[in-house]
Amino acid sequence: MSAPRFDEVIHAPQRLRIVAMLAPVAGLDFGTVRDALEVSDSVLSKHLKVLEDAGYVKVQKTKRSGRTWTSASLTRAGRSAYEGHVAALRAIVDGAVETAAATE
Repeated sequence: MSAPRFDEVIHAPQRLRIVAMLAPVAGLDFGTVRDALEVSDSVLSKHLKVLEDAGYVKVQKTKRSGRTWTSASLTRAGRSAYEGHVAALRAIVDGAVETAAATE
């Protein structure tokens, strides 16, 4: 498990959803992610570009049956950043719960 570290790149809601979808699998097809998020191709492309520029996601294009297929997968750095971000969010929530419990 990565040390808690809040990550501004991952924290954006759609990007957080993307990395959460990619974390448990080897990779996902562009269309699968787009449909799950209910966003347009251009919106997903922009978010994947930000994640790719940060080194968190690898976007791969392959030709099959005369068509180009795009898929995305988390890199090791992306997985580590995601795990650290989730740990940081849990620490924030746990701290708030403890504070609330102490004031009751």
